[in-house]
Amino acid sequence: MKMMQFRRYATRMGALAMCSAALCTAPMLAQGGGGMRMTPEARVAAIDKAVTLTDDQKTKITAMYTADMKKMMALRDAQDPDMRSKMMAMRADENTQIKALLTDDQKPKFDAYVASMPQGRGPGGGGGAAPTPPPPPQ
Repeated sequence: MKMMQFRRYATRMGALAMCSAALCTAPMLAQGGGGMRMTPEARVAAIDKAVTLTDDQKTKITAMYTADMKKMMALRDAQDPDMRSKMMAMRADENTQIKALLTDDQKPKFDAYVASMPQGRGPGGGGGAAPTPPPPPQ
């Protein structure tokens, strides 16, 4: 008898925990997460979908994203006052390094992919190439 009561209690607690987790996660997803929105692997997968990367390219880009993510976390932890501009420069550098790994056929696809990101920030949404200023009036 006690075992059945325990199972019923455990089932209810498990269901409550899952519902609570779902309710807490939904608002964060609706707001676009925060900070590091995508893992390095997810960022590479998104680029792969747009560009079709080779296994070697995926490995190199994932390693670069992983290293940069650690650097960005260190900047956040240090509460660097110039953090935003440094992160934007890192994102721009990432895009430059990625383009250096791509074939001539892949580069226009990557450019289109980066341009499709919010404010041209590139994958991960955490900065990237600074928007190109409009041409001066003539």
